[in-house]
Amino acid sequence: MRVRVEQTSLPGIGVRHDFVTESGQRLGVVSHRDGRRALIVYDADDPDARLAAIPLRDEEAEALADLLGASLMLGQLAGLRDQAAGLLTEQIALPASTPFVGRPLGATRARTRTSASIVAILRGGGVIPSPGPDFGFESGDVVVAVGTRKGLDALTRILADADPDG
Repeated sequence: MRVRVEQTSLPGIGVRHDFVTESGQRLGVVSHRDGRRALIVYDADDPDARLAAIPLRDEEAEALADLLGASLMLGQLAGLRDQAAGLLTEQIALPASTPFVGRPLGATRARTRTSASIVAILRGGGVIPSPGPDFGFESGDVVVAVGTRKGLDALTRILADADPDG
């Protein structure tokens, strides 16, 4: 059985991750913006009602994660980190002078020209994940890109270039 984890943004608070066990019990973790965490146990008969909110200090959260098998996951993540050595993630604010406002992301030819990938757009306090080539840029957008230092620098130059066809 595949477990589905739901993520819910809690404005001004942080983020909540919930899942339902095979037996129907709903559990969650609230991660506050200030670093605090709480384990949430919901009422099985009323998923909007919580039975308990258990605050967890860092050491307690770590111990619980270890008990639940996080050490296996951490080993897998370490392997991924080794495979991704040299890759960086960067946020690039579209300059006011960019020629790409009103044009589609595909017009940048970013991946082809730089080997950097645009993975999300930050717009008006929200996130637009995995924008496609037809996605239209707007003034004030912030591009989230993944690539090498050289590729990200090249993407920054492309987004600022007065001649978008390079």
